[in-house]
Amino acid sequence: MDQIRVVFTTVPDAAVGSEIAKRVVEEDLAACVNIVPGLRSVFKWDGKVSDDPEALLIAKVRADKLTDYEARLSELHPYDVPEILALQPDHVSEAYLSWVMGS
Repeated sequence: MDQIRVVFTTVPDAAVGSEIAKRVVEEDLAACVNIVPGLRSVFKWDGKVSDDPEALLIAKVRADKLTDYEARLSELHPYDVPEILALQPDHVSEAYLSWVMGS
């Protein structure tokens, strides 16, 4: 299971998320990116509380590509400080793991 990461990133909307997702998949930096629209994020930025609509990207990334994925995501992302939260799954089915590793 240490071979892949699930990476969460919020984006301003699903359209921005779709463009980022297509690029990182085309560039073989992620095997798959799910786009979850309709989020609402409450956070503090520049000393003020913000309450903004967003979308969530959930990317499946090979662990050996994580550094390159993070660098490219930072280039493509419109935020000054994009959320890049990579988690290591406890379990991945063998068939799915094989597919991700082959992507």
